[in-house]
Order: sequence, then structure tokens, then C-alpha cells
Amino acid sequence: MILDRYLVRQFLPIFVVVAFMFVLLLSLIDLFANLWRYLNYEVPISQILKVCLYYLPKSFSYAIPISLLFAAAYTLGDLYSRNELTSIFSSGIPFWRFSSSLLVIGLVASLFSFYFEDILVIPTYKVKNDLSKTLLHQSRGEKNSDIVIKAKNGRLIYAVDYYDHVALILNGISIIEQGEDGAFLSLVRAPRASWTGTHWSLVNPLIYEWEEGLLRAHTLDDTDIYGESPDTFRRNAVNVEELSAHEAALLIDDLKIAGLPFITAMADYYHRYSFASVSFVVMILSISMGGRFRKNILLMSLLSSLVVTVVFYVMEMISMMMAKLGYIPPVLGAWFPVGIFVIIGVLLLQGAKT
Repeated sequence: MILDRYLVRQFLPIFVVVAFMFVLLLSLIDLFANLWRYLNYEVPISQILKVCLYYLPKSFSYAIPISLLFAAAYTLGDLYSRNELTSIFSSGIPFWRFSSSLLVIGLVASLFSFYFEDILVIPTYKVKNDLSKTLLHQSRGEKNSDIVIKAKNGRLIYAVDYYDHVALILNGISIIEQGEDGAFLSLVRAPRASWTGTHWSLVNPLIYEWEEGLLRAHTLDDTDIYGESPDTFRRNAVNVEELSAHEAALLIDDLKIAGLPFITAMADYYHRYSFASVSFVVMILSISMGGRFRKNILLMSLLSSLVVTVVFYVMEMISMMMAKLGYIPPVLGAWFPVGIFVIIGVLLLQGAKT
């Protein structure tokens, strides 16, 4: 339709300019937040620019929703101020039909955001974080000591003093075996265990079992029954934000099997999908706001976009925090702000000028 092409031609240049502006702003914020640290460690400019380069995809991912919101609101407001919307309404074309091309753009942007995050943003953001920590002499904060995990539906409980994830060695290992009713069956203790590729080889292991009412210790022969993956012992060092959606789902399954906390990882996993849908949600909001400004369109569109963005991210931060603390289900914590803003957008759209 001619009007659809006309609206898209009005929208796209504004979106490109605004997206560039917000990407630049977010990149500068990240740069100046760490600039004094870079200067303190005398980091070369070339390395600083490299960090900024790897952060660009993440900045663009953050900038997409607010850029769509501003561009759509400004485009519709500008058309209304030039009385072009009035002419369209007078011709009998419903407002929702005229704006439907923007909704299609929002839907495409949501799909693009998800795969863009999964394919490009995650690997580059991980490289950016690793490079930044290296330049600033920061450790990743891995907690590989005092590890306790469950395996085989809770029938095996591993307690490890320290796990060397480079050499794949468990130090100070105790393994408790329980029956299906939770009754104690045996305790295996060994000063060290090394990964053979298929199982853990225990060094000088002792097994404690009940015999005639007494807990007796025996030397345990070499066995291959302890085959839990080495990654199971360092799951707490893995950041869901640095995993693809498929890998994050596998991580959650591993955490459940190992008996480790998985609520935080699950909330971040659902947030991956809810954040991608924000692009479509903001288009609904922008359409409902677009025809309401006749004066100071640039200022009002920018102001409304910033207010909506701040309110949404504050609401999202609170709901995600409650989800990670276990007060609400993870799926609710991720999708609650999206649902609220969809309802608000639909209500505003019903009262939009036609």
C-alpha cells in the first residue's frame, strides 16, 4: 500500500539517526565509567578502543527499543502536526490500519533482536568483559571452593574443598550415597580425584559403610561409577548472559540435576525472550502516543520515550530482583513488565485520535 511505504520512508531515517545517537551515548557511558581505571593501569588507547568496539553490538541491542519508540512517536507526531493524519482519517482509513506497518516493523525488530543477541551480542559481550577484566587486572571471581552438589536425583552428594577447573582435579572430596528413602548407605572420602575423560579417578579412596551396627572403613577399588561432568563443579562461575539460549537451557537442566540453585539462571533465561519482545511492545506504545503531540514534537517525543523507558526498566529491575530472590516465579518476573505495558499500550491506543 502506498501509505504504508510512505510511513516507512518517514520512519526509517529517524530510527537510524536515533539508534546511532543512543549507541554512541551508551558506548561513551561505558567508556567514561572505566576510563579512570584504564588510565590508572596505563592501558594503551588501541586496547581501550578495542573494548569499545566489542561493546557496540550490546549497545545497539539496548538502543533498539528506545530508538523504535522515539522514531515512531516522532514520525506520527510530525504527520499530525502537518495535518497529514487528519487527511488520512478524513478518507476513512482507521488509525490502526495506517499504523499497522509500524507494528510489523516492531515484530520484525523483536525477532531480529533475539537472534542478533544470540548470534552476535553474546560472544562479543563475553570477549569485551574478558578483555576489560584482563586490562584492569580483575579476576572473574570464580568460586571453586567449598562446593556441594547433588547427582542422580539426590542419591549422590559431592562435597569438594576445591576444584581446579584447569587441571580438572577435585581436592578434598567426600561422596555420600543415599537410598531412595534418603537413608545413609555409604561415604567415600579421597584427598584428590582427577578426570579421566569418562569418570573421576579417586586417589587412595576409603569407603565407610555400616557393618553390624558399626561404621567401618575399607579401601575402595578403582571404579568408574562417578561420572559427573567436570562443568557441574563450576556452574556457579558461568554467567547466563554469556550463553546462547540453547546453552542457557542446558545449563538450567544441569543445575537442576546437580541440585544447585537454578532460579537466577532461569529468570535470566526467560528475560532473554521477554527483552526481545520489548521492541514490539514499544511500537504499540509509540503508536498510541504518536498522534497526541502537535507542538514541540521533537522534545515531547524524546521526553515521553525517556520516561517510558525509565519506568519500564525500573519495573523490570524490581520484578527480576523479586524473581531471583524467589518471591515470584521466574517467568512472571521476566514477563510482568511486558504484560503491563502491553495493557497500557492497548488502552492508550483505544483513546488515540482517529
